Amino acid sequence: MIKIEKPTIIAAAGNKPKIIEEFIGRVNSGTGGLSIAKMTSPAGWIEPGQKPAFDEYTVVIKGMLRVTTKEGAEDIQAGEAVIVPSGEWVQYSTPGSDGAEYIAVCLPAFSPETVHRDE
Repeated sequence: MIKIEKPTIIAAAGNKPKIIEEFIGRVNSGTGGLSIAKMTSPAGWIEPGQKPAFDEYTVVIKGMLRVTTKEGAEDIQAGEAVIVPSGEWVQYSTPGSDGAEYIAVCLPAFSPETVHRDE
């Protein structure tokens, strides 16, 4: 058993400060197979588009997360979830006035080298 005492704060991309608390992953637990992080995004936050080499499973806890793909945009509300498969172009944002809190699970674990952000 490995007890995780606390998360590590990871630097976030985007136009405004966003808090990423990695509980399980490459940085906090040395886990490459999977990462689990709590995200807290402010109102008006948007990050560059990306084409990650991992599946991302997201559960919105509070507020609304906008998930934009080549097919269009979906607003994921508190209590809802979304799956974005590896290799699909995606852009996340929190345009609502309350921002959002959400849990992101990446399989395999998130890394800056495999997220493949737009230039």
